[in-house]
Amino acid sequence: MKNLFKTLALVMALVMVCSCFGVAALAAEGEAEADEAEEAAAPALEPKEGGSEVTFTTGSTTGTYYGFGGVMAGKISEVTSTTVTVVSSDGSQANIYALQDGDADLGFVQSDVMAYAYNGERLFEEDGADTGFSTVGALYMEAVQIVTLDPDIKTVEDLKGKKVSIGAPASGVYFNAIDVLDAYGMTEDDIEPWRQNFDDSAESLQDGEIDAAFIVAGAPTTAITTLAETAGKPAHLVSLDKEHIDALVESSPFYKPFTVPADAYGMEEDTETIAMSAVVIANDDVAEEDVYNFLCGVFENLDDLGHDKAKELSLEFAASVVDVPYHPGAVAFFADKGIEVPAKEAE
Repeated sequence: MKNLFKTLALVMALVMVCSCFGVAALAAEGEAEADEAEEAAAPALEPKEGGSEVTFTTGSTTGTYYGFGGVMAGKISEVTSTTVTVVSSDGSQANIYALQDGDADLGFVQSDVMAYAYNGERLFEEDGADTGFSTVGALYMEAVQIVTLDPDIKTVEDLKGKKVSIGAPASGVYFNAIDVLDAYGMTEDDIEPWRQNFDDSAESLQDGEIDAAFIVAGAPTTAITTLAETAGKPAHLVSLDKEHIDALVESSPFYKPFTVPADAYGMEEDTETIAMSAVVIANDDVAEEDVYNFLCGVFENLDDLGHDKAKELSLEFAASVVDVPYHPGAVAFFADKGIEVPAKEAE
């Protein structure tokens, strides 16, 4: 009888081992098939010949637009027939105007500012609608970051009576700040507003001239990373609560809930806020080959870009813009990847 039990135990063990190997084999086979399917859905592409020289306007030299823009431009220029030259700027609104004036071919913009320009709203209300540009692709989310060195400022309400930079006049940051204050039942009259651009805000915080600043950028961004080091005391971000985040998203759909992880700036906890897409746009008269090469140079070389933001890029997100139709060169690139995007109708 003992021998019988031993035999049965041995048989059961063999069955379990075989089953495990079978499950592992099936899992490996499934993963391989999934990888093959993904590769088939997004085949590797070659850049186009006949590219030209294009100018890419970005943002402040201490911001993510300029830093990441420079990395992308270098790679595109290296691996495609298109040469991209990066220039610094005052950000989204200035980039729209640079394209209008013919001073740039490509530009970084916040998705909300892009929509304002295309529809002639808010900071572009007096200018009227500008439909002379189109989408190249969305790259990553840029967060509304309320940064301060004052440990007593923990909530938006704590900004009352404080010196707060709310962005340059009529900038995208300005309207983001106004939207956040409004969600909390506050206006500019409840704070002592300083209307400064990105670099000046960081410098004023460092020098102790202001108490807090609205900075809209991808996280982490250099200006905030270096602030604590230069100021000699810890910097932190102010979280928005879920109720007010939900209200902002409902009133302005281009806002999305966003979490800035604690390790982005070495903080003790994550920061809850809102964010918009960072989008690259192009003048409509930019050659299709150059826009195709911009996307090809970036998305076919993500592992070689050498920037934290590259980890956040995806074809799905790049193709997610609905407010402004895509440039023909972008339409062609995404089509070659098996993705359909809204195309701009010929005028």
